[in-house]
Amino acid sequence: MGFLLHHSIDESADRAPERDAFRFAGQGLSYAELVERSNRLASLLVEQGVAPHDRVGIYMNKCLELPVALYGILKAGAAYVPIDPTAPPARVKFIVEDCGIRHLLTHPTHARKAAGVAADVSGLQYVIGAAEPASDTVTPRQTFTPWQTVDAAPASDPQVKLVEQDLAYIMYTSGSTGVPKGMMHTHASGLAYARLSAREYGVRSEDRLGNHSPLHFDMSTFEYLTGPLCGATTVIIPEEVTMFPLSLAELIEREQLTFWYSVPLALIQLLEQGGIEERDLSSLRWVLFGGEPFAPKHLSRLAELWPGARFSNSYGPAEVNQCTAYHVPVGAIDVDQPIPIGPIWPGAEGLIVGDDERVVAPGEPGELLIRAPTMMRGYWSRPDLNQRAFFRQTPFTDFETVFYRTGDLVRDRGDGNLLFLGRKDRLVKVRGYRVELDEVEAVLSSLPDVAEAAAVDVRDADGHVTIVAAVLLREGAEVDAATLRRGAARRLSVYAVPSRIEVRASLPRTGSGKIDRKAVKADFEPAPG
Repeated sequence: MGFLLHHSIDESADRAPERDAFRFAGQGLSYAELVERSNRLASLLVEQGVAPHDRVGIYMNKCLELPVALYGILKAGAAYVPIDPTAPPARVKFIVEDCGIRHLLTHPTHARKAAGVAADVSGLQYVIGAAEPASDTVTPRQTFTPWQTVDAAPASDPQVKLVEQDLAYIMYTSGSTGVPKGMMHTHASGLAYARLSAREYGVRSEDRLGNHSPLHFDMSTFEYLTGPLCGATTVIIPEEVTMFPLSLAELIEREQLTFWYSVPLALIQLLEQGGIEERDLSSLRWVLFGGEPFAPKHLSRLAELWPGARFSNSYGPAEVNQCTAYHVPVGAIDVDQPIPIGPIWPGAEGLIVGDDERVVAPGEPGELLIRAPTMMRGYWSRPDLNQRAFFRQTPFTDFETVFYRTGDLVRDRGDGNLLFLGRKDRLVKVRGYRVELDEVEAVLSSLPDVAEAAAVDVRDADGHVTIVAAVLLREGAEVDAATLRRGAARRLSVYAVPSRIEVRASLPRTGSGKIDRKAVKADFEPAPG
């Protein structure tokens, strides 16, 4: 059967059963407790008909039941599918239907929302983690099982037969046509990332990892997969704490975090509003950031305040988990130069190719292609996307090497370290979240009063990426920007909703009659000086 992702917690429990595997809001869940509770959940799932390769949804905010859900699903032989509990109902419904999810794990705080999803999707039969709500939407085909029942199930591991190439999780991200796409990762790719990241950053059993990202965000795999592999403690940071830098700084100090991993924006907010000068944050020994560029001026200030910490720029699309890391030299941050994303890390291979798909000359820009053991199997049920997403190289007639097309433009700065230059297509990062501008346009254009829409990304004075849009209304329509934003928010995740929408009398065009998005972007960008 080989070593699988959930074997990590079994081994860590054997070594240190009483050590906290996860902590949340001052409470701990030891490795022994995590193994026992995940075994009980796995037993119940198998009893309810979950079979190897099934997909099970996780629909809950951060809590101590989250790691139980993740590892219980894996022990049952299924793949976990994290679903953003703040996502619009239409997006939740799509993911549940697209994946054929029959079992949904939730929390009592989401019981009513989960019941609404179950009523909307005929194939969803079991809601686990909440008692049946008093609601007219519940039908006889739905079974609700509270956590108390889960914790009374048999505590023996069902020992489902799997191999490392079997599916472990599916993570959804924006799609260019307005349809979300699910990235399929196996036990092999998840383990490869956990092992490589553990080695790259020297994660130890005594470390305490701060989990800032929600489970449906790919950065969370560091805390949920790498941490347990090393027998470390992951401190799950409540959503409400992440929104208040002062509270966040207090938590880092109180929980004595040694690792931090987030998008740069969270670190900038800590720097500017967290009062970190008055806090003893000397426990931090490694600060990882990624998802978008980090302004060197902010990184330089942070390095001065945290002299005992190492800083690393971690890069990699969710499709390959991670593939480069740049360890910032101590005292050598040039505030006038962008932070590199680093060299391709051990165990991976990268190519930089031009539009002709040939490797470019040294120092020339091109698209980064990656092949690595951390790479996804492909997109769930999307052969069309898989055909475009992978570059197949056949140096020998009987052997084929497969690379993932990142869509990111890079160049080697001459010492093996890569510089990120931007996106080849229209996918952008907003606070570390991937957003397809075409999806934003598709949603805006679908609103009843909108004829056409152009969504673009611009940078504010601090260099943060934000999404804005210009729309052309249908003839005779009268609607304001606030109404349009509310309409978009019903179908888009909160980070993808344009921060500003302008109703225009016309949209600029290219010579071929297409919308000139460069001109739209220029209209929105602040004037120099």
